Amino acid sequence: MAEKLFLVFDIETAGIEWDQLTPSQQEYLLRGCETEAEQEEQKQLMALSPLTAQIVCVGLALYRYDLQQREEGYEGKVEKEAVLLVDPQCSGEEQRKLQLEDGAPVIAATETQVLRLFWKTLERYAHAHLVTFNGRTFDAPFLMLRSAVLHIRPSVNLMAGTRWRYDRHTDLADELSFFGGGQTGPQRRYNFDFYAHAFGIPSPKGGEVHGYTVGEFFRQGKLLPIAEYCLQDVRATWQLFLQWNRYLNFSLL
Repeated sequence: MAEKLFLVFDIETAGIEWDQLTPSQQEYLLRGCETEAEQEEQKQLMALSPLTAQIVCVGLALYRYDLQQREEGYEGKVEKEAVLLVDPQCSGEEQRKLQLEDGAPVIAATETQVLRLFWKTLERYAHAHLVTFNGRTFDAPFLMLRSAVLHIRPSVNLMAGTRWRYDRHTDLADELSFFGGGQTGPQRRYNFDFYAHAFGIPSPKGGEVHGYTVGEFFRQGKLLPIAEYCLQDVRATWQLFLQWNRYLNFSLL
């Protein structure tokens, strides 16, 4: 078998505190908002920008897999799994080793250290093919810009290539919409939960933690549930990749 390494990753983010922004930044974000509800909506959207939000965790899983083995039941081999988790109690280069209930390792550290560990991982597995869902639109640019804000130089340009071709990375949101992204029709770009249910994959979105509650859990110090949710996202992303490869992948990457 011609096995290759695949590195699946996913991030969770949370908006920074409102009072960390300058008055001019606050005014800019709320410009045009006429009601308190509109202002609150804009504040919720802060979690989507690396200039107004921070990394909470990065889930990672390394798989060894042969793209030509497309039969049902073949899922490749899990080489490693880990979650890099931001812990507000950590400082400097401090790292704490934790684990999830199923034994998956968690490394808790500052946001700066989490990002450095992420880029070191990508450098270490430079030959691995990257797999994400919506990574080219969200995870990759967020990681790169947030790193720059914290004065960290990425080890890899995750945005290399063009809108329609980027050889080292498979973004399933692009592939399953055939790079369309319309609002209707077969090229509509659905969210991950919708694709998971459509392909018969257990979705991690139905639990207590989901994208909109990550910030609140983070502020409450409920860190391990976020890490669990993030890693479940990574595992489900791999399951979606398997379905795509079996039925819709016509190249060997």
